[in-house]
Amino acid sequence: MIQYSLKCAEGHQFDSWFQSASAYDKLRATGHVACAVCGSDKVEKALMAPRVGHGEQPEAKTLTAPKSPAEQALAAFKAHVEANSDYVGGRFAQEARAMHAGDAPERPIWGEAKREEAKALIDDGIKVAPLPFTPTRKSN
Repeated sequence: MIQYSLKCAEGHQFDSWFQSASAYDKLRATGHVACAVCGSDKVEKALMAPRVGHGEQPEAKTLTAPKSPAEQALAAFKAHVEANSDYVGGRFAQEARAMHAGDAPERPIWGEAKREEAKALIDDGIKVAPLPFTPTRKSN
């Protein structure tokens, strides 16, 4: 595994891990490396300092709170989704289809759907989108 510091054409900087240098090159060439902030696929490697394992150990970073603006925005979006929509679990596809057909009241929902279920919803003109995070599951 290799970690790269990356920078998009808009100047956003972020880090990402790749299986190898060649894996990064292949993913970037096919447009599968995108900015974590704005989604642009115009991404380049940024200047990086190598990590050297001698001397004092750097202070360990805690992962409990978002630090970067991108992490803060994602945390705020996650909190908004969870506070303002209903968790329907594995019944997501059925609930979305029922709302589209007028058999259930329209409301914001989130849950899980298999890839085939999500594709069928999209093919049928039902607007759905994947969440860019793993929500905290709620019990019904």
